[in-house]
Amino acid sequence: MNRALLTFLLLLTPGLAAAEPSERAMALAQSMLIVDGHIDGPSTIANDGADIAAGDKVIDFDYARAKAGGLDAPFMSIYVAAAFEEKGGSRARADILIGLMEGVAAQNPDKFEIAYSPKDVRRIAGEGKIALPLGMENGAPIEGDLDTLKHFYDRGIRYITLAHSKANHISDSSYDENEKWGGLSPFGFEVVRAMNNLGVMVDVSHITDAAIEDVLSVARAPVIASHSSLRHFTPGFQRNLPDELVVKIGENGGVIMINYGSPFLTEEANTYSKPRDAAREVQEEKNGAAMTDEEYAAFNDAWRESHPYPYAGLDDVLNHIDRVVELAGVDTVGIGSDYDGVGDSLPEGLKDVSSYPVLIDGLIARGYDEAAIEKILGGNAMRVWEAVEEARKRRWR
Repeated sequence: MNRALLTFLLLLTPGLAAAEPSERAMALAQSMLIVDGHIDGPSTIANDGADIAAGDKVIDFDYARAKAGGLDAPFMSIYVAAAFEEKGGSRARADILIGLMEGVAAQNPDKFEIAYSPKDVRRIAGEGKIALPLGMENGAPIEGDLDTLKHFYDRGIRYITLAHSKANHISDSSYDENEKWGGLSPFGFEVVRAMNNLGVMVDVSHITDAAIEDVLSVARAPVIASHSSLRHFTPGFQRNLPDELVVKIGENGGVIMINYGSPFLTEEANTYSKPRDAAREVQEEKNGAAMTDEEYAAFNDAWRESHPYPYAGLDDVLNHIDRVVELAGVDTVGIGSDYDGVGDSLPEGLKDVSSYPVLIDGLIARGYDEAAIEKILGGNAMRVWEAVEEARKRRWR
């Protein structure tokens, strides 16, 4: 794809990066394999009626912008909300979302294809299409049955985020003060072993530090953090990874895929909501009643107008990448943008999937050579996936 066409596509699409990328960055984006560990495209389809092939009702990800940005393999997040664990239906919800992605691929065979292996990704990208590997966000759909885990492997799931916003029957969650297991549950240890036996990557995003330690104690294959950043820059934010676990994931041979959400990147954005929430409580106490959804929306809009949101920027993303490299080496870092999953909090200049060349320019400016950039864009993620497939051949007896 030549520069003129790339520029045309970028200009046609919303969320255009603030700075036009260099010719070198655009060329590298088209020549290097780009893997993004986490994009919530399935939820925009299911919830909003988005058409990622035509670009209708989409937010951050669609075909035209992905091609413009050089994206080859976005892991589609089969996201199942934590509430399904209690109310039931988690397996059905996951199956529905997988079916939606299979339908997208079947209806647009010239644009998309489900990818079941690293070999598939390379072939599909070589054919000029976008590969759609599947990752399941929340292990709740396993529903306590390892046969169900095999069912999801057969349907194409190639990583599983063990928990989401609440502790489940597999693991504690970094967002949940109720750490019922103190890490993994007894069944959670079985799940990790079974995932290694099947060739499903274990995703440690969202789970507690203790749960990550448990995973690393039993895993015989590298792990991933599909969309996490570093706690060093967001003190107290348990969802991000502490330095000591960055080091251990590196020693495990795994990869940490940096989340683009501004609250994941800077302390200022991470704590932005605290004074707003306090002001809301004061207003509700004064009114003697909780705000309705409509009232809160108006309150939030007014707050944002008088307290502009502190969006992160390219340099903040690069700071997280640099720190992973400093702590664990360049083989340990990748991209897990969380496009379509972090709302209106994406960094300036990195607002949608057309912006990977902007990231490349930033990496070049930070002194990364092309071999390192290739690893960060997708090489590290592919290496881990291949290592997990290789570990499948050495099953526990």
